[in-house]
Amino acid sequence: MPELLEVTLVRSMVGRPEKQRRILRGMGLTKLNRTVELEDTPSIRGMINKVTHLVKAKEKVDAA
Repeated sequence: MPELLEVTLVRSMVGRPEKQRRILRGMGLTKLNRTVELEDTPSIRGMINKVTHLVKAKEKVDAA
């Protein structure tokens, strides 16, 4: 089973550069405090690194 990351938008994208807005929308984050589960891939890690000041990311813990 692939590793998952929980990414939450904690700061607004209002007033941010369009490039950062596109990164957030690409991850599926459109509203404040919304959390999405994404696969842990190098491309997703790169997207998170570009907007670390706007999001909170943590590894999802399986309840198995």
